Amino acid sequence: MATVKVKFRASSVPTKEGTLFYQVIHKRVARQINTSYKLYPYEWNTPNAEIVFLPDIGNNRRNYLASLKDTLHENTNRLKGIILCLERTGEDYATEDIVKHYLTSSNIEGFISFTRGVIQQLEQIGKQRTAERYTTVINSFGRFLGENDVLLDEVNSNLIVRYENFLKSSGVCPNTSSFYMRGLRAIYNRAVEKEMTVQRYPFKHVYTGIDRTTKRAVPLKIIRQIRELDLTLYPMADFARDIFMFSFYTRGMSFIDMAYLKKKDLHNSILSYRRQKTGQKLFIKWEKPMQEIIDKYDTGNTPYLLPIIKDMNLDERRQYKNAAHLVNDKLRKLGEKLELAIPLTTYVARHGWASIAKSKNIPLSIISEAMGHDSEKTTRIYLASLDTSAVDKANSQILKAL
Repeated sequence: MATVKVKFRASSVPTKEGTLFYQVIHKRVARQINTSYKLYPYEWNTPNAEIVFLPDIGNNRRNYLASLKDTLHENTNRLKGIILCLERTGEDYATEDIVKHYLTSSNIEGFISFTRGVIQQLEQIGKQRTAERYTTVINSFGRFLGENDVLLDEVNSNLIVRYENFLKSSGVCPNTSSFYMRGLRAIYNRAVEKEMTVQRYPFKHVYTGIDRTTKRAVPLKIIRQIRELDLTLYPMADFARDIFMFSFYTRGMSFIDMAYLKKKDLHNSILSYRRQKTGQKLFIKWEKPMQEIIDKYDTGNTPYLLPIIKDMNLDERRQYKNAAHLVNDKLRKLGEKLELAIPLTTYVARHGWASIAKSKNIPLSIISEAMGHDSEKTTRIYLASLDTSAVDKANSQILKAL
């Protein structure tokens, strides 16, 4: 029967970290499986093939080593599980077969390989946004696993709790961690539905809620400062600022909705659009500062109102995503220049509009209508019979205060 060992390969530079690898031997044929796990020579006990915890190491290093120890234990058990599966078939197998199953999960399904298959299917049926979400989630989970796969049957509560701790130690905020967890749970449930594994409820001990965001709004004076920045010599930062201000002027319109605004959506001084997130139709009275931004840019070769999707021969969604990354990167730097306490993004414009509207004593029902919050039961109550002219009046009031 095949054997599995964990071995350490020292760096050619004595003071630098070396790497760990798994050695699989079957019928006197040895193969190596490399990892990205790093250790200093004094942290590895070669005779016992185990990690050494020195008494004077810091908490961060101790936590890293403890997590690595658990990972090594799980991965060796996984390799042993693959060997047992191959033994039970009663057929002859080679060392390469063990390594192949471990790395690609061929015939023995792994969580990452299963997810890649789901993503491919989603792309084929046109569900691009869900595919992109799953890709983001599985890339993060893959970094946690050291780019190795894990069997579907090995996705349990202990593994997911370790992943949550990994995210926390990486500085990931609770809402982002929850986003990853909810994505993984959706993928896992797909595997359960296909009867590829049994339901073990691995996410019952991790956070999957959504914390209320409280620190994304900025006061009116900060919005003024952003508007009045002289960015003549910095066209990309100027463009990012214009997108931020356009979002604010339009009651906190989201970036994706701005990207897909078309010229035909503006008619008789009314801008109408359907929210990408909820499908709700919104109407905005066209104001002078909105037109001033539109007049700055040449969009003659596209049907779009803003210069976000600029080349009709290229993938529109990829252009939108690239632009979103660029704009938020430039906004973050502007926020640092203004010494803001929070990262500046296009979403701050949305929160800022709502916060300022509330400070102007504009009723919650009008704020809810203005921002298209029809997905919440409480908001729907407020929106039951609201005249949209009140929303336009509220927006005009805020723009005049600016």
